[in-house]
Amino acid sequence: MGRIPTERVLDKLDEHFSRNDYDSAEKHLLYWLGEANLIDDKRSALLFLNELAGLYRKLSKEEKAIETVSSLLDLIAKMGIENNVGAGTTYINCATVYKAFGKAEEALPLFEKAKDVYEKNLPSDDKRFGGLYNNMALALVDLERFSEAYELYEKAISVMANADDGDLEVAITYLNIASAKEAELGAEESEAQIRDYVEKAMKIFDEHENRDGYYAFVCEKCASVFGYFGYFIYEKELEKRAREIYERS
Repeated sequence: MGRIPTERVLDKLDEHFSRNDYDSAEKHLLYWLGEANLIDDKRSALLFLNELAGLYRKLSKEEKAIETVSSLLDLIAKMGIENNVGAGTTYINCATVYKAFGKAEEALPLFEKAKDVYEKNLPSDDKRFGGLYNNMALALVDLERFSEAYELYEKAISVMANADDGDLEVAITYLNIASAKEAELGAEESEAQIRDYVEKAMKIFDEHENRDGYYAFVCEKCASVFGYFGYFIYEKELEKRAREIYERS
């Protein structure tokens, strides 16, 4: 066969995800990964492995996720693209897998690699730095390296404040900081700071004008965090906003 039709493959993958049909999504990715390997299409293989790593992380399939990370890192080395932006993004995906399964120590060197690659290839205000700083800070919080985490959260806010739809990422960062304060100080000692950051996030959600699919996704993602901190009415409100947007689409 010729070139892998990656756009069609990803479109079909989105269909499976829209139905929460994760079994079909996995089979779909594994089939096309096999086809990519058959014709030695390493770039397509890298794309499909990244998608698989994210899927296995989402489904809490630790063994498969870690195996996929190993395959990704091996493939980057074989391709000789260790210093490319695409490799940086892959390092972040791999690190996020490790973080998700309680392996922050293993995640941190990969975040550092991604940071090095991005700093060599991207302008300092590139939106991708926001995601990197946020995810790396989460790993640092797990390791109780709070001052380093807060520094990265502030960098994330600085980057995202000027990006398109970046205010939603700032809201996510505020919620991450609230969680970090609780981890560092305990629920009682951090109560006032948590309230401050949570209310800052609420203000962003309420004032954000572009109520599109991305807004719905972020509402859905963050609703439970508000609930965790005791903002149950607001949790239901965000769930309602997301549901109404999805129903309109």
